[in-house]
Amino acid sequence: MLHSQGDTLSSELLKHAMPFLLRNITLKPGESEDLLPGMIISRFSLAPGEMKGFRIIRKAVDARKKKQIRVVYGIEFSLVDESGFWRLHQSDRDLDKVRVRESPRLPKIGTDRRIIIVGAGPAGLFAAIRLAEYGLAPLILERGDEVEKRVKDIAKFWRYGVLDPESNVQFGEGGAGTFSDGKLTTRVRDDNCAYVLGKLVRFGAPEEILILAKPHIGTDRLRRVIVNIRSHLESSGAVFRFRAKITDIVPSRGRLHSVIINERSEEPADLLLLAPGNSARDTYEMLDRRGVALDQKPFAVGLRIEHPQELINRIQYGSSRHPHLLPADYALTWNNERTGRSAYSFCMCPGGVVVAAASEEGGVVTNGMSDFLRDAPFANSALVVTVGKKDFPGEYPLAGVDFQRSLERAAFTAGGGNYRAPAQNLIAFLGEKGRHGIHSSYLPGVAAADLNLILPGFVTDTLQEAIRSFDRRMRGFITEEATLTGVETRTSAPVRIVRGEDLQSPSMRGLYPVGEGAGYAGGIMSSALDGIRAADAIAEKLM
Repeated sequence: MLHSQGDTLSSELLKHAMPFLLRNITLKPGESEDLLPGMIISRFSLAPGEMKGFRIIRKAVDARKKKQIRVVYGIEFSLVDESGFWRLHQSDRDLDKVRVRESPRLPKIGTDRRIIIVGAGPAGLFAAIRLAEYGLAPLILERGDEVEKRVKDIAKFWRYGVLDPESNVQFGEGGAGTFSDGKLTTRVRDDNCAYVLGKLVRFGAPEEILILAKPHIGTDRLRRVIVNIRSHLESSGAVFRFRAKITDIVPSRGRLHSVIINERSEEPADLLLLAPGNSARDTYEMLDRRGVALDQKPFAVGLRIEHPQELINRIQYGSSRHPHLLPADYALTWNNERTGRSAYSFCMCPGGVVVAAASEEGGVVTNGMSDFLRDAPFANSALVVTVGKKDFPGEYPLAGVDFQRSLERAAFTAGGGNYRAPAQNLIAFLGEKGRHGIHSSYLPGVAAADLNLILPGFVTDTLQEAIRSFDRRMRGFITEEATLTGVETRTSAPVRIVRGEDLQSPSMRGLYPVGEGAGYAGGIMSSALDGIRAADAIAEKLM
């Protein structure tokens, strides 16, 4: 029996391995996926009834030729006579045998060791999910609020400019990614990618993330997923404590002994999985005071750009409204061979909005956010420039944090206070005279400013050259309809918490720094993978 697309996405079907993989089979946008089985039968001259199973495992859009846009599929299928088929067709470049991946069978571990996870972002949550499968029930400490309360705190900030330093876009259940776009793309090759996607679907993410080349959940749906993960973990014995910020760690003979919460209560801790997020600057400062090894880490800073989504569609698809394609996105990079600096687009949000993402008073930080449907009228993306040790104001581990703060405070001043962001028309930013309007979705609002005066000259010079290069690749990228908003500084952690091959801190045994905030990941997927890796390391140690 052949399966329709609805069946291909079902959780039950995905449990069953197919022996063959066919790549690069294409349809025109809007053509029915019901045609795909017949295309396989025709391509390989199969007899009626010879195909036993079929499922889509990959789906992407190829828009390199605007007049010949295609949807490209990867398909797994099974046959009655598999050995004979393979002998006949193994030279086909698009055909391969599927490597069967066995789901890990994890042993149940009994222990009286106290395991604490700090941070309920993707690294912390997926570490907890994995530990639960070993039969372990950690205490999960989150400095911010649970997601239901966090939504209200953030809405108040965006509407009135009233910031809660402990519950905001950076801090709270789900981490910073909960208020972005829920993008799940990663360049990491890891068998646990399928594990993460499968868990997200189980907890309520759309099933299409299992096959899309650029999967995303959307901020609106990701919130529900986070609530379901919490319920699952609590039913497995894990305990959550919100508004519980780790303010100190207490060592004993070079090992972790306990943690201090909110400067008041002490909790014993044999193993601490530290997943603080890349904005936990006070946590970095505490670790530095305690002598935990830290290193400076390069990151990137810049601005966020907004275009009308219809313009991006027209550039990428040749049409402002394509009835059978998702809102268009883009990924752009440029390198200045003379200076060695790179500029690139980051966290691109089709059909999204620009949001205030500050976590400290007196600083402006921008970020992008999209709901699942990506149906807002503007597309936005960060345009950022790489920065590193030579740009920071010193050799000490937290110099990158100070560099970030200086830009965020300059943006706060330029915006006139109350967390309004400084904004400038793209044409004006590039130095052309005249009156150019600004149109931004950013809340709590924007103020006209010269962004060249806020960022260092090497950043703005690099951005201006990069934008001109981007326009050569995407004709129409430079337009009076585009607005830049500043500043984008939280692209990744400015610090790396040093760890060894066993994932523990060499300066405090029992401390496992993980995820983006520890400097070992970037984004939801890679952070989740790092959390799983740490959970496996802890389980191995306990066994």
